[in-house]
Amino acid sequence: MEKIAVLIPCYNEELTIEKVIKDFKKELPEAKIYVYNNNSKDRTPEIARENGAIVVNEYKQGKGNVVRSQFRDIDADIYVMVDGDDTYPAEFVHELIKAVTSGQADMAIGDRLSNGTYQKENKRHFHEFGNNLVRKTINVLFKTDLKDIMTGYRVFNKRFVKNMPVMSPNFEIETEMSLYALDKRYTIKEIPIIYRDRPEGSTSKLNTIDDGIKVVKTIIKMFKDYQPFKFFGIIALIFFLVGILIGLPVLIEFFKTSYITKVPSAILATGVMILSMLALQCGIILDTITRQNRENYELNLLRYEQIENINKGESKK
Repeated sequence: MEKIAVLIPCYNEELTIEKVIKDFKKELPEAKIYVYNNNSKDRTPEIARENGAIVVNEYKQGKGNVVRSQFRDIDADIYVMVDGDDTYPAEFVHELIKAVTSGQADMAIGDRLSNGTYQKENKRHFHEFGNNLVRKTINVLFKTDLKDIMTGYRVFNKRFVKNMPVMSPNFEIETEMSLYALDKRYTIKEIPIIYRDRPEGSTSKLNTIDDGIKVVKTIIKMFKDYQPFKFFGIIALIFFLVGILIGLPVLIEFFKTSYITKVPSAILATGVMILSMLALQCGIILDTITRQNRENYELNLLRYEQIENINKGESKK
C-alpha cells in the first residue's frame, strides 16, 4: 500500500484545524497527518495533537519555509498539501490522488476557479484580481492554459517533492510550484473543486498588497531564471527602440547636412544601443546556462529514479 502524507501548514488556525484533521482522517484513514505549526500564538498545536495529528514546529516564519521543511522531512509515496483554514473540502482528495497514482499527473491541483465557487465565496475581491493577473501572465509566458495557479490544495508524487528546490519563503510558494512544474515538464492535472470561505471569526493571513507584490516579484524572478532569453530579449528590444527614437533625428540631420549638432543625443543614443546589445548578450549566455542546467536536472532525476527503483527492489526482498 502506498504511504500517504497529509501536509497542513498552520498559523493561528485553532478555529478550523480540528475539523480539517477530522475530515481528512475520515477520507484517508490510512494517511499520516502532519501539522507544521508556524509560530502560532493560539491553541493550534495543542488542538492538532489532541486530534491525532503529528505536530512539528517550524520556527522560520512563512508558508514557503514550512513547505520546504515538510518536503525535506517527510517520506511518503503520495503527498497531499492543504491549508488549515477549512476552505478546501476533504472529499475531493480522492480525485486528486487518483490523478497522481494513475500516472496522469505529477502534481494534481484543486481548481477553485472553473466552477465559480471561489468568485461566489471569496470576500476579498482584490485577491481574485491578483489570481487572474498571475494566471494570465504565466499562461502567456509558458503557453499553457492553467485555470488556478495559486490554490493551496495540491497532491504530488514523491519524485516531484524530493526534487523541487523550494526557494520562496512565504505565500509565493504556490506560484513557484506551478512555475517549477511547467519549466521542468512535470505533468499537471487540474480537478475542479468546491471552495468555501473561512468561517466567521477566522481571518486570512494574506496581506493583499504585500503578498501581491511578492507574487509579482516571484513571477519576474522566475521569468528571468527560467526564460532568460525572452526576458533579456524584451529588455534589449526596449533599449533598441528607445535608442532609435533618440538617434533617428541625429541620423536625419547627418544625412541632410553631413554634420551632427545634436551631440548629446548622439552620445545618449549610442549608450542606449550598447545597453541593448549587452542585454541581448546576457540573454544568450544565460539561456545557454539554463539549458545546461535543465540537462543536468534531467540526468540527476534519472539517477534519483534509479536509486528509488533499487531501494524498492531491496525493500521487497
